[in-house]
Amino acid sequence: MVADSARIPLWPLPLLLTLLFLVAAHAAYLLSIQGGHVPACIPYVDGCVSISRAARHGWGNHLFQLLVLPCAVLHALVWWLARHWLRGGRVMLALGVLSAIALAVYATFLGTEGEAYRFLRRYGVVVYFGFGYLAQLALMRRASLTEALAAGVIAAMSWISIAMLGLGVANVVAGLVVDDPSAKDRWENVFEWWLGLLMVSWYAVLALGWRRQSVGIRLQAD
Repeated sequence: MVADSARIPLWPLPLLLTLLFLVAAHAAYLLSIQGGHVPACIPYVDGCVSISRAARHGWGNHLFQLLVLPCAVLHALVWWLARHWLRGGRVMLALGVLSAIALAVYATFLGTEGEAYRFLRRYGVVVYFGFGYLAQLALMRRASLTEALAAGVIAAMSWISIAMLGLGVANVVAGLVVDDPSAKDRWENVFEWWLGLLMVSWYAVLALGWRRQSVGIRLQAD
């Protein structure tokens, strides 16, 4: 017999994911500046440092790992819940979970040395952004077909996705047309910071959509 039943809203989870990542990246950068490991600038404009370099040293590295590893767990949980919410989407779930695993690998090996570690960091970033982006597209498509999210929420997600695609194309073009290695690094750093911001902002919009639709999970106790 069911003695108690409670419905827990899901929107705080993607919002917490967003906040954890933003705090991790920016707080780690501030700690690295304080420790003298990196120069101070506005990375979204000046591109003086990448996210990886900003979180690679000292206390900044420890804080980044402390916050991003739980963020990766939340990332996987959000995609698992999204599949149940949409009543399908195995490919979407697989892409989302692989993206979460790549984020955990990237955070774990950030700050380590050696060719194998550099390989894991580099491809951790590529898989996180690439598979995460594809999972987001899959969710938008399924949510649009099933009308699981409001049209305005889908539109906001779509604009973010278009902006991320535009950044990716611009990064490739910059790599081809910019000859100066230092200028090329600065552009890549700028693109990386904006891409990270847009990626996690998408989850904030998902949180808004889930809140508006009162998406939740019901827990029952016997």
